[in-house]
Amino acid sequence: MSHTSQHLILSNGLRVRLLHAPHLKRCAALLRVEAGSHDAPLAYPGLAHFLEHLFFLGTTRFPVDEAHAAPVGAGLPAKGARSGPGPQRNQGPLRGPFAGKPAPTTSAHSCGEALMRYVQRQGGQLNASTRERCTEFFFEVPLTAMAGALERLCDMLAHPLLTLERQRAEREVIHAEWVAWSANAEAQRQYALLRSVSAQHPLSGFHAGNRDTLPVDEPAFQLALGDFHQRFYQAGQILLSLSGPQPLEELERLAQQYGGLFAAGGRVAQETPPPLLDGPLQAPRIDGQLDLLLAHEHLPEGAAAAIEYLATWIADGRPGGLVAELRERGWLEDFSFASLYEFAGQALLHAKVKLTPTADAGEVEALLRDWLAFFRDADQHALRLEYQRLQAARELSASALELARRDSTALPPSTQVIAHPGVSRQPWRLPEPEPLLAALVPSLAAVAVPAGLNISPVLPASRQYAALYIRWQYDTPAEHLRDVLKPLIERARRAAVELQWNRAADSWQLRCAGAPAPVLAVVGQALAMLEQPPAAGPGDTPALIPIRQLMEQLAHHLPSPTSGGWTALATGFDAAAQNVLGHLLQSISAVPAQPRAPVLEPGRWHCQGEAVGEHALLLFNPVPAHEEATWRLLAQLIQGPFYQRLRSELQLGYAVFSTYRQIQGHNGLMFGVQSPSADHGEILGHLRAFFARPAPVLASAGEALAGQFSEPVMGNAEVAEWLWQAHLAGNADARLEALADAILQVDQAAIDRAWAQLASERHWLILANGADCR
Repeated sequence: MSHTSQHLILSNGLRVRLLHAPHLKRCAALLRVEAGSHDAPLAYPGLAHFLEHLFFLGTTRFPVDEAHAAPVGAGLPAKGARSGPGPQRNQGPLRGPFAGKPAPTTSAHSCGEALMRYVQRQGGQLNASTRERCTEFFFEVPLTAMAGALERLCDMLAHPLLTLERQRAEREVIHAEWVAWSANAEAQRQYALLRSVSAQHPLSGFHAGNRDTLPVDEPAFQLALGDFHQRFYQAGQILLSLSGPQPLEELERLAQQYGGLFAAGGRVAQETPPPLLDGPLQAPRIDGQLDLLLAHEHLPEGAAAAIEYLATWIADGRPGGLVAELRERGWLEDFSFASLYEFAGQALLHAKVKLTPTADAGEVEALLRDWLAFFRDADQHALRLEYQRLQAARELSASALELARRDSTALPPSTQVIAHPGVSRQPWRLPEPEPLLAALVPSLAAVAVPAGLNISPVLPASRQYAALYIRWQYDTPAEHLRDVLKPLIERARRAAVELQWNRAADSWQLRCAGAPAPVLAVVGQALAMLEQPPAAGPGDTPALIPIRQLMEQLAHHLPSPTSGGWTALATGFDAAAQNVLGHLLQSISAVPAQPRAPVLEPGRWHCQGEAVGEHALLLFNPVPAHEEATWRLLAQLIQGPFYQRLRSELQLGYAVFSTYRQIQGHNGLMFGVQSPSADHGEILGHLRAFFARPAPVLASAGEALAGQFSEPVMGNAEVAEWLWQAHLAGNADARLEALADAILQVDQAAIDRAWAQLASERHWLILANGADCR
């Protein structure tokens, strides 16, 4: 599983980083432009973010047609992420700085759909992000789609095809994002923290963009937009990173071929910012939380890696550290440490401490500063070696996209980024080596497979990725169990093992995934902790936007797949590891239970909480598990048109999506809308109007979708999750090949029947925010 890398500079000045990782199933690309929101003209805040959106409106070679793509990846975009293009019709030539640019020669093999639609059809993921001093575009796709996706990405940045009418419409999307951002308490809190720095520093300013700061009809704005693109979106200002299982020679060929689409150029010096501080740095205080900001003005090269190193150890919850001390005193609900800003030797670091009601905020801050002083002066030779082991484990478990986005796993010459004075007076100690990193599969006496465990061979042990799901009911009160495994979850994450523990309706679910040996070690510890759970008060729950709150609640309104007892599924383990699992699961005292196939229920409507700010409505239409192929195809066909109609044309809001989802064994189509302008009745009216359209045309969509359901193509985590959902639906012998074959057998008549059933509203489950939401 060894990785090999290569760095080169193309003849046009484009910097390229290549990573060959033979264990990967997919490949990925990151294109980083060294220009961000702080590089935009002061007269037009948000111009850089606006341009990032505009790139997705298509090019001459790859226009965005009526089969407009929806966001690819998760159902809702993350903060600062690209969430989809604007209107797709060709509105005529732009009369501005982009007019008259020569379009590249169109070849027969390359004509077709734009990047979003292309990546979506290939089952990939795509996003973009505008930061203070850089803008990133990235995707992950199957190997067969790498060339097509990379060509489209480079073409859309090098040769954007824009119109004034599209700009006007996309400005409304930016404005909707700004409205949602303004109503989000966590986003506003971070904005307040950034304003703690000097008022002269751009970090304290407004850069999101809205209707007022983007005057698209003014010639001066168009000139500024064109100048920004010409100055920064050229080869000398761009880094292209490619990762995948392909040989380095193949990755280099792709980089040479499509990186050459950019105009030649040299590095552009970004303006050096003024000092971060012009006085004491004091974060605004709020009840129940301590925010400690650390500002640095002159960090050496490699500071980003040093900050990541510090963040790893300050958040380590093992005995002897800061987090363990705060927990022992009963003062800590949650702790995080992150970099809010890094550029030109400057950095703003943020320690966020969620406090219990009994916590002494002043003493917590004193302990935090004391630990920093201890860490600054500690002998870290052994810790640096441990960190290298951690990084190696993370690299082996990382996806192609994570590897493409990762700058480096090497430590900088210095790991010190702590500059404040002070002497430690507490008896702190550095963490011991993590045993999970040295875990081995023990050799145990043979034991029968427990009755509640289903072992699937779909994910082969050769992948070195295993997953175990367990679901069972507890008599212990829910709040008592919620945070029992939190310290173990944090330890597991550092060792590249994903441990999840959450409540689903009347049951609890544990999921553990990663390399088989450490997974077994984590599962053993988790089961022991759950057998006799220690007292643990409820921790902090991050605030969610309304539509995400509804998505969290949906599982509680779906019937449980089991009636008591426990059930489990394992995949990716070899025979020795399966035997260890048998021993571990013997400790579960509940009675094994077999999941049952879900039964479709009549339509229902639930009002959740209070409508504060925007109205949100979530519609879930459950479908029979044996019709999964038909409904997955239908979801694929309508995803783009639904997004186009409700978000781009009707401008209902920033959060608009449709997708196929599997939730505790229930298959179904999910539709979500969160709107600052339309109430629940209006949103539902728009949904009904969309479903009243003629059924979508199948054409050749089946072949593209069927090709995605193959174990060598699907991500390991996606394979495991699909198997688990099939198990909960009562299909213990699920095979991806069977689903792919079924997709190929779907005809237009089946699509027509499914469309009619969806429009009938017979099984709609609707959740909406507000006490009176009908």
